[in-house]
Amino acid sequence: MTTDSGTEVEVRPVAGHIGAEITGVDLAGDLPDAAVSAIRSAVLRWKVVFFRDQKLDHAAHVALARRFGEPVVLGRRGNASPPDFPEVETTADRLELGGRYGMDHDEWLRRRRHSLLRGWHCDHGARVDPPAATILRAESVPPYGGDTQWSNLAAAYAGLSEPVRRFVDGLRAEHRLGVGYQPRPGDDAYLRHLLDHQVATEHPLVRVHPETGERLLFVNGYYVEQILGLSRAESAHILQMLLEQATRPEYTVRFRWEAGSVAFWDNRATVHLAPSDLVTPEHPRIMHRVMLAGDVPVGPDGRSSVPITGTQPGRW
Repeated sequence: MTTDSGTEVEVRPVAGHIGAEITGVDLAGDLPDAAVSAIRSAVLRWKVVFFRDQKLDHAAHVALARRFGEPVVLGRRGNASPPDFPEVETTADRLELGGRYGMDHDEWLRRRRHSLLRGWHCDHGARVDPPAATILRAESVPPYGGDTQWSNLAAAYAGLSEPVRRFVDGLRAEHRLGVGYQPRPGDDAYLRHLLDHQVATEHPLVRVHPETGERLLFVNGYYVEQILGLSRAESAHILQMLLEQATRPEYTVRFRWEAGSVAFWDNRATVHLAPSDLVTPEHPRIMHRVMLAGDVPVGPDGRSSVPITGTQPGRW
């Protein structure tokens, strides 16, 4: 499409079910309404969109996010985040996680991702009102490694057989911060942190997208504790099946970051997998994230998510 300023905005899909690259847009500039509309439509259709060679600073990043929603202001951020921009959270892998809670980066990943599907997640999925979207930009990246993957939860739900869709439509699950974390022997500072800042919510296992009306398989390996109303054994088997469905390769896209790259994804309709292959500590992967406030999920039966602990809507 062509905007009012004459700029040609091109949306080019990069995988069959998810992901598109958008060109002809300067995200740091004054985006025309037509460009905002085109980007919004592409995010809803393709779930995650990518931009290359952008010149965003923190102020421009926040301004961009405001064109699409209300940026989240987190109550706690890492010490690499910019103090003058509370909407921006900086992740400086190897710098930020190394030594945190007494663990280096590798041990941190081992204890949080001890199964193949454990790392897949949506942002802040244990909250009663997870973010609607995330805009992530790369400041610097290693010469290799550090890719991110996303999966389309609408396609995953549609790919289930009709009897299984009927079954999961009425189920609910507990999403909890720190699910599956393997504590360190003796005193564990991260375990104390989890207990002091616990967040848990009862979510529908299938949520209805508030804008598109699509049904989404609302499951991930990082936050889901148990399917409610089922035994532990039943829940474990069904969750494994659904996690495998949600992350089937045909529903995914993988993105190779470069400095100046931006990814904008629908956090309601995707799960993503952050990298665990950062093997060049002399080249830290420095990323900046702004999230957009979301709503409380609703299932096909019209029932909303319910906070269990620490998840008051709108308070971050």
